[in-house]
Amino acid sequence: MKAKPAEVILSIATLGLGIATAIGTAQLPSAGGYAKIGPNVAPAVIAGGLILLGCWLLYEALYGGWRNAVADDPAVRGEHAFQASAFLWVTAGIVLQIVLIHSAGFLLAQAALFACVARGFGSKKLPRDFAIGLVLGLAVFLFFVKFLNVNLPAGWLKPILGGAGI
Repeated sequence: MKAKPAEVILSIATLGLGIATAIGTAQLPSAGGYAKIGPNVAPAVIAGGLILLGCWLLYEALYGGWRNAVADDPAVRGEHAFQASAFLWVTAGIVLQIVLIHSAGFLLAQAALFACVARGFGSKKLPRDFAIGLVLGLAVFLFFVKFLNVNLPAGWLKPILGGAGI
């Protein structure tokens, strides 16, 4: 059976990415601190995984093609046709989050993102989705601020969050 060029190219690209990552990892210091784990451990694991995956994909591409490959036709895969409105809602949410995070704060930016993504997935209840996004954003905000000691921008809610001792 003849190998598909796209599968061979993607396999070689994955293998090349793994090799490039390994070369970059070799230039990182390996001395670990208290935990005896240096900054090169995680990239080395990723490089090894990419090299193994690239070799495996290349082997399958050259010997009968990728197993259980996803069909090219979206209808065969059971997917819906591209919906521009959903794409635009999710994109608007991401842009809104980027614009709002430093001025309005993390909580409101996350709530806006959640509401826009929910709308993109078909929800029609914008106030409810915004409230859910606000609660989830508050949980994430508290986790980062209280447990990880990472300052996230409070923005317009700083008087409320600051008054609550956050």
